[in-house]
Amino acid sequence: MTDSVLIVEDDKDIADLIRVNLAELGVEVSHQDQGNKALSLAIEKEYSLLILDVMLPGISGLDICRQVREKKPHQAIIMLTAKSSETDRVLGLELGADDYMTKPFSVRELQARVRSQLRKVEMLRAANSDVMAENDAPLVIGNLSIDQKNHQVTFNQQVLELTATEFELLHHLASHPNQVFSRSQLLESVWGYHHSGYEHTVNSHINRLRAKIETDATSPQIVQTVWGVGYKFSPQGVE
Repeated sequence: MTDSVLIVEDDKDIADLIRVNLAELGVEVSHQDQGNKALSLAIEKEYSLLILDVMLPGISGLDICRQVREKKPHQAIIMLTAKSSETDRVLGLELGADDYMTKPFSVRELQARVRSQLRKVEMLRAANSDVMAENDAPLVIGNLSIDQKNHQVTFNQQVLELTATEFELLHHLASHPNQVFSRSQLLESVWGYHHSGYEHTVNSHINRLRAKIETDATSPQIVQTVWGVGYKFSPQGVE
C-alpha cells in the first residue's frame, strides 16, 4: 500500500519544496493551502501523514490538529512552526501533534521525520491486519497490558486511547522497567532521530501519556521523572 501525505501549507515555494523531496520517498503527495478545505480533506479521506503549517488562511494548523485528533486518534501529524514561535510548538504538541519542525528546515531532516512517522503507520497497519505473529504475547506488568498485536493498552481493565506515538513511548519505557532514559535517547528510540533542540517533543508526549494513565498526573507513579536525567517506567505504579 502506497503511503499518502497531505501537505497543508499556504507558502507555495515551501509546499513545492516538501512535495519534491517527499516524492523521493515514493509517497503520494497532495497539497492544500486553505485551512478549512484541508480540515475537510483530513477528516473525510485517509492519509498516512498530515504535515500542517500553523499559520493558514481560514483556520489555523493548530485547530486542524485538534479537530483531526479528536476524530482520528491514530492519525500521524507533523507541525511546521516558525523558528521564533515556542508557543506554537508547545501548543501543537499538547494538542496532539506527533512531531514538529521549525522553518527553515533541512530537507534531509524532513525526510527522516517523515520516514519515522510512516514506520509507525506501517506498524499500526500490521497490527490491524493480523500480520504480526500470533505468539506475540502482550507485555503485562501488574494491571497494565500492552498488546502490540492489537495495538491496545489496557490499565485496570480500562482501554486507554493512545496515539501511535504515545503507544510506542509507553511500550519502550515499560519494556525496560526502572531503566532511566534521557530525552535524547527517547527521541532516537521512539521517534527515530536525534536532533538537539527537539527535546520538548518528548516532554509534551510524556505529559499527554501521564494525563491518560496516571491517577494524578501532577504526582506520577508510573512514568516518573528522574531529575537531571530523564524518565523511567516504575512497575510499582501499576500494581
